[in-house]
Amino acid sequence: MFLTITTTGTPERPATDLGHLLHKHPDKAQAFSTSYGTAHVLYPEADETRCTAALLLEVDAVALVRRGKGRGRGGAPDAALAQYVNDRPYAASSLLAVALSGVFSSAMRGACRAKPELPAQPRPLHIEIPALPARGGTALVRRLFEPLGWTVAAEPVPLDTGFPEWGDSRYVRLTLDCEALTLAEALRHLYVLLPVLDDAKHYWVASDEVDKLLRAGEGWLPGHPEQQLITSRYLTRRWSLTRQALERLELVRLAETDDSDVAELDNAVAEETETEERPAPLAVRRREAITAALAAAAAARVLDLGCGQGQLVQALLKDPRYTEIVGVDVSVRALAIAGRRLKLDRMGERQAARVTLVQGSLVYTDKRLKGYDAAVLSEVIEHLDLPRLPALEYAVFGAARPRTVVVTTPNVEYNVRWEALPAGHVRHGDHRFEWTRAEFRAWADAVAERHGYTVEFTPVGPDDPEVGPPTQMAVFTLTTTQATTPATTRTTSRAKTGEKEAKAA
Repeated sequence: MFLTITTTGTPERPATDLGHLLHKHPDKAQAFSTSYGTAHVLYPEADETRCTAALLLEVDAVALVRRGKGRGRGGAPDAALAQYVNDRPYAASSLLAVALSGVFSSAMRGACRAKPELPAQPRPLHIEIPALPARGGTALVRRLFEPLGWTVAAEPVPLDTGFPEWGDSRYVRLTLDCEALTLAEALRHLYVLLPVLDDAKHYWVASDEVDKLLRAGEGWLPGHPEQQLITSRYLTRRWSLTRQALERLELVRLAETDDSDVAELDNAVAEETETEERPAPLAVRRREAITAALAAAAAARVLDLGCGQGQLVQALLKDPRYTEIVGVDVSVRALAIAGRRLKLDRMGERQAARVTLVQGSLVYTDKRLKGYDAAVLSEVIEHLDLPRLPALEYAVFGAARPRTVVVTTPNVEYNVRWEALPAGHVRHGDHRFEWTRAEFRAWADAVAERHGYTVEFTPVGPDDPEVGPPTQMAVFTLTTTQATTPATTRTTSRAKTGEKEAKAA
């Protein structure tokens, strides 16, 4: 597999800056070992006016088969013959895309220690790939690259030059030219679109591929006219992953349209730090409000119910006042991501003793959740169908009965402040409902009355005088008399209904 990247320059902006950007010196030929062969980086030409870097991936076809990597669409094994006769060692594919991200990882991130100003500077780029599988032909190649600012020359490769009547193969010779693009942008385009054109990956596609796609597609994929095709092919047509990625891309598009932060629309998106120019994202403000409520309640042992990918658990671990933190989620995938976020496998013994991640459904009573100081339901209740709320209510307030319960949920009235969010639509495709402030207060007051709690309400985010805050928070506190009264004498008829539903859920 072979790929070249060429740029031109002047004495003031020499073309050899390409070596700084790629973190590979033009005077050296370097080799990098991979699990499927060897990647070589060399410079056929390098001076002030013109510099070309070549990436040659030498694939060990036998090792590829032995490692179980000779795979087709979705990572499923190819036919037996394909283990010995296939294009993987020769044609650009996901193998080359992975090599790009491994060998040029700093360049793809836009990092350059020697000259930190270089990554942000657009430059003329010329890229050549002699053999690229293109399922969809040259027309698809143009549809993918031209919206990104590339001038595309895609020439079909004949099946056999000695037999022109056989027609063209599925391969093209690809040349890309752009007058002003950063190298990081170009590498991210290639990283995503090479396997998309091949329409196959050499490895099993897992859920973390969604995060990889969104990172590499940042800034260009949300508005690409072929977004759905790119997403589907990159994720090897796995519908559950494709749907998840498309929903998150739509949130990015909405945020960009409104010049707001993605975290204001989706609490699953990673937050940014506060700067003077931009206010803290809503996800950060929400966690700050929750931790303030937990601190005011003097909670030491805390449940994060519906912990998702572990952002709140991670924040609580930084504060020594919390001696035990339990994250609960119904999704095993989310718990796996949380485990990686928290680096549980590398955590010290004392720190690891403070945190536990458990799989469980919040509409079932669970003895493991009893006896804690506080429980948090952050952006959780709106993901349940309304008929199932009584089961969650009993499981948390009736059975687990922590001294403090913190609940946050979107305020639907605030949705009008996001002009790109269509009228009548909820903020996330998985939200079953979104309440007004009056509806949330009515529900919270009723829950508190049924289970012996008091409740106070706090706005989270900018409190608009007309439509209120984007997030509404309720803090439930168990009354002293109720805390010392047996639960059996406290249960009302409506709580019994919730108990039945929780046990039958």
